[in-house]
Amino acid sequence: MLGVEEVEVRPHERLQNVFWVKLDDGVERLATRSLASGSVYGERIVAFEGVEYRVWDPYRSKLAAAILRKTKFVPIKPEAKVLYLGAASGTTVSHVSDIVGEKGLVYCVEFAARVMRELVNHVCSCRVNTIPILADARFPGRYRSAVAAVDSIYCDIAQPEQAKILADNAEVYLKHGEGVMLAVKARSIDVTEEPSKVFRREVDLLRKFGFKVHEVVRLDPFEKDHVMVTATYRSG
Repeated sequence: MLGVEEVEVRPHERLQNVFWVKLDDGVERLATRSLASGSVYGERIVAFEGVEYRVWDPYRSKLAAAILRKTKFVPIKPEAKVLYLGAASGTTVSHVSDIVGEKGLVYCVEFAARVMRELVNHVCSCRVNTIPILADARFPGRYRSAVAAVDSIYCDIAQPEQAKILADNAEVYLKHGEGVMLAVKARSIDVTEEPSKVFRREVDLLRKFGFKVHEVVRLDPFEKDHVMVTATYRSG
């Protein structure tokens, strides 16, 4: 591939369609196999055996940070249908798109119109497995006509009621027994309270709403005062 550096690539030991690439400094970094050619957010593009891969920056993506922090439960898999709440400009969405592949689908819910334009221009316009939805995640019934039942929900929103918003969307769209990932931002919920107390409260709320919580993983040093919570919806 002209202009793209050749590197060593090996599959991630646990996660499908996630890879390790060894760069010229000898360090291995996360990557996904590109569904669409080219960079989305300035990430490094590399190649192995004629296939293009995108280096996944954990300082720009909480999902990448959670994987590097060794979260064990990632319900985003090839061919899955994913509801992504808080899609923003599409940094992590683009990697989720790579993971689910051509037979998967990512419903991208974003409230801010300006950010939605960036999402459409940089991601959805060249990735047929992404569907942009300009909507407020607090009201899941308002986009029912655009979203079918999904296999997983990824929630990364700057709202005070993050667990409730996730639960409300799960009630409408998520198949029972399927998984969710919730990026809890302590400072978005309560800037005055100790982050650990905020995390415990959101986890307790998830359990109250019928989730079986699997893990609570701190995202330091990639994200300060954040955790990734993984859970199953009404399992067992």
